Amino acid sequence: MFHVGGARSALYNWAVARQSGGKFVLRIEDTDAARNKPEWIDGIISALASIGISKDDPVFEGPYFQSQNADRHREAAQRLYAQGRAYYCDCTREQVQERTGSQHLGYDGFCRDRGLEYVEGRALRFSTPNEGDTVVVDLVRGEPSFPNSAIEDFVIARGDGSPVFLIANVVDDLDEGMTLVIRGDEHLSNTPKQQMLWEALGAKPPVWAHLPVIVNEKRQKLSKRRDKVALEDYLAEGYLPEAMTNYLMLLGWGPGDDVELLPYEELEQKFRVKDVNTSPAFFDIKKLTAFNGEYIRALPLEKFIEACGPWLRAPYANWAPEDFDQAAWETIAPHAQTRVTVLSDITANVDFLFLKKPVEDEASWTKAVKGDPSALLTTARAKLETSDWTSPVSLKEAVLAAGEEHGLRLGKAQAPVRVAITGRTVGLPLFESLEVLGKDRTMALIDAALAKLAR
Repeated sequence: MFHVGGARSALYNWAVARQSGGKFVLRIEDTDAARNKPEWIDGIISALASIGISKDDPVFEGPYFQSQNADRHREAAQRLYAQGRAYYCDCTREQVQERTGSQHLGYDGFCRDRGLEYVEGRALRFSTPNEGDTVVVDLVRGEPSFPNSAIEDFVIARGDGSPVFLIANVVDDLDEGMTLVIRGDEHLSNTPKQQMLWEALGAKPPVWAHLPVIVNEKRQKLSKRRDKVALEDYLAEGYLPEAMTNYLMLLGWGPGDDVELLPYEELEQKFRVKDVNTSPAFFDIKKLTAFNGEYIRALPLEKFIEACGPWLRAPYANWAPEDFDQAAWETIAPHAQTRVTVLSDITANVDFLFLKKPVEDEASWTKAVKGDPSALLTTARAKLETSDWTSPVSLKEAVLAAGEEHGLRLGKAQAPVRVAITGRTVGLPLFESLEVLGKDRTMALIDAALAKLAR
């Protein structure tokens, strides 16, 4: 599944590529066979397309597959060995720990001058400088400096000869002509090692931009084990791609004014990597939902009706397919559009129109009225019986009059009527809903509620 953090990084890369006349490169780093399936790759491409990053756009390049460049990775590792920039090591972790006296200290360089040749089981380590600093040119974080003495001689090929991700990543970047790498902050610690490899392979490192970590409401890094992080999950719940794109662009960056709801085209024009914040970005689901509600309300009515379609059919719909009434749905849709903030909310908001009986929720009855609402419902039924069912105003006046007879204001009077009709205490505008439902079904539902209360 496509992590929202990856989606944010992709959008920033996409914006820069389009601004600069460059290329957005998608590389599938698939060397771990257990984590690589064709359908997952299709999912990544589909998720990117949903937020406007289409493989059919001339700015898009790829996908490239890291596994297809394995020979180049091995060749680069061997070149570094031949140049004396890497050496073989047969130390075990236990031996290193015994020499250093700590499980937290890195490799101690024991094999650097032993002149070992390759045999099965010996890892190839890059020989890092002992003096000086490695400075990373980072468009977000300035020029952080890393003392070389604190960077261990790191492994670039395993004991079986296969290159590790670190060198594979650098070689792929070189071969694919990377000049700017925009990625998450968690990769910053690897960057000095990657720069060393770039320079050892005779190339100038790219410019970097490390984006702030995304955190949840507890200010913990957003985790797939704990938080909802998959872009696909949000889209499946009914968050509009346009709202998601708008919100993700603002996770760590802002357009510089008080206006946040902007189409992607404007956000792309305003976006500057150098203006990205360094502080953690809070993934605020409440704010995202508010954004989504605004985008839903801005849809043309026919687009809203179409967008709600999946949630009015199986497996989301809790009514029989033959009981769905398209005309009734289209009549109530303008009122629903002003109320829902996520498209999946539509199912519970309109199910009373298509169910043979409303959902049963005892808590709603308890919340709607204290005591027995039978008398009020009986009075309301009688007044609704003689009302003009082509006018929601007339239906409102009927319930208002019933409430007055029982010493209740409209809000209190309409609550048991709403629960009798919809099964819930909240929902779409009641009197417009009654008009769409019709007199016969409304009377039948009130009668059913009265019968239930009499038991």
